[in-house]
Amino acid sequence: MTLEQLVIGLIRVVGSLPVLRWAFAGALIAIVVDFSDLFLQEALELGGLRNYQAFDKWADLVYMLTFLWVANKWDGPDRKIALGLFAFRMIGFTTFEFTQARPILLAFPNVFEFWFVFVAIRKHYWPNYEITRERIVKWFLVILVLKLGQEWVLHGGQYLDSFTFFEALEAIRDLLVFWS
Repeated sequence: MTLEQLVIGLIRVVGSLPVLRWAFAGALIAIVVDFSDLFLQEALELGGLRNYQAFDKWADLVYMLTFLWVANKWDGPDRKIALGLFAFRMIGFTTFEFTQARPILLAFPNVFEFWFVFVAIRKHYWPNYEITRERIVKWFLVILVLKLGQEWVLHGGQYLDSFTFFEALEAIRDLLVFWS
C-alpha cells in the first residue's frame, strides 16, 4: 500500500463521519469527498493508487456503512428500501471484486446512496411529507435515472478518467463563465 492510498483512504474515512451527526449535510460531504479522490490522485505524488476502481469500491464501503447505520434507525419503507438497496449494491460490489469488470458497476448502480440522500433531504426539509407507494415509485424512478446517468459518466463513458484535477477546475470555470 502506498502513502497516497493511505492519505486518500484516511480522507475518505474522515469525510464519511459527519453523516453520523447530520444525515443530509454529512451525506453531501461524504459524496464530495468520495468524488474528490479522482482528482486528489492527480494532485498528490505519494506513490500512486494501484487499481483505482477496486480501491474506490472498498473505500466507498466506509461511507456506505455510515449511511447504513443511519438508515437502520429509520422506520417503514424508508428503512426497508434502504436496506434492500444496500444489499443490492453489496451483490454488485462482490461481483465486481471477482470480475473487475466495470460494466458490473452499471448493472448494480449504487442507488442506495441516492435513496439515502433523498430520504435525508425529505426528513430534514419536509418531515411531514407523506410517503405513499405511488410517491415511492415516482421518486425511485427519478433517483434511478439520475444514478444511472452518473454511473454512465463514470463507468460507461469513463469521461472523467482523462481529466486531471486542474483540467477539471478549468472546465468548471469555463462552464460558469459560459452561463454568467
